[in-house]
Amino acid sequence: MGNIICVINMTIDGNFDHNQSLPDEHVHAYYANLLKKGTTILYGRKTYELMLYWKDVLKNKNSDFESYAFAKTIHAIQKIIFSNTLQSTNWSTAQLADSTLIETIKNLKEEKDALVYIGSRSLMLQLLALKLIDEIQLCIHPMVSPIGRLLFEGLENQIVFKQKLIKTLPGGHVVLSLLPIY
Repeated sequence: MGNIICVINMTIDGNFDHNQSLPDEHVHAYYANLLKKGTTILYGRKTYELMLYWKDVLKNKNSDFESYAFAKTIHAIQKIIFSNTLQSTNWSTAQLADSTLIETIKNLKEEKDALVYIGSRSLMLQLLALKLIDEIQLCIHPMVSPIGRLLFEGLENQIVFKQKLIKTLPGGHVVLSLLPIY
């Protein structure tokens, strides 16, 4: 049975805007190692369009080592994109979803060794409401930002989590891995 793990960056105050975070080489190395274990990552359109940045980094061999290594890793993993507006992904390892989010998740969960990452807030909120996420992994950046939206804003029901892991990266980022108790 496959596992569904939501992987999201946020600031101390809960802001999830990618443009408001401070990833460093340790964060990139952590995520590169994490993604190497995965089979698929699911994105909504907005987050996917931000992730296209890494496709360009891959073309630039002069990028710093950890950024380039992360770009190689994110390129290698299969990406499924949920969008009502995109006509194509323009990335050889990405495809538009051909079924609903729920159908896709159920099919992926049936795969024996599937390790599926959720990389978008919108998908995370939908799947939490449906009790289909096995784990949430937050990388908390050591900063606050008054700009942007809060990660769990709009969640309708209280969800209790059990701690699985806390890891502090050398740059001060904290990875908090939580298991939802449904």
